[in-house]
Amino acid sequence: MIRAALAGVLGFILVFIESMIVMYFKGYQTIEFGGIAPFVSVWTMNFFLVFALATHIHNWFLNSPDFNKAEEDQFYKK
Repeated sequence: MIRAALAGVLGFILVFIESMIVMYFKGYQTIEFGGIAPFVSVWTMNFFLVFALATHIHNWFLNSPDFNKAEEDQFYKK
């Protein structure tokens, strides 16, 4: 659930960062998305990008040897 919330917020922020990059390189003062549907589609693509990255990082931490060793140490200390 935290990954989904994080992906939603960061995906929304990425829309504006990408827009600023396009405006800078093309020399535009403003940018028009063409309605709510293109904006939502870009936000959705960014959502799935961030969600996939967050899932990969989460799995990487869970499968790392240091994480598993720390879990085993806590288990045997009880």
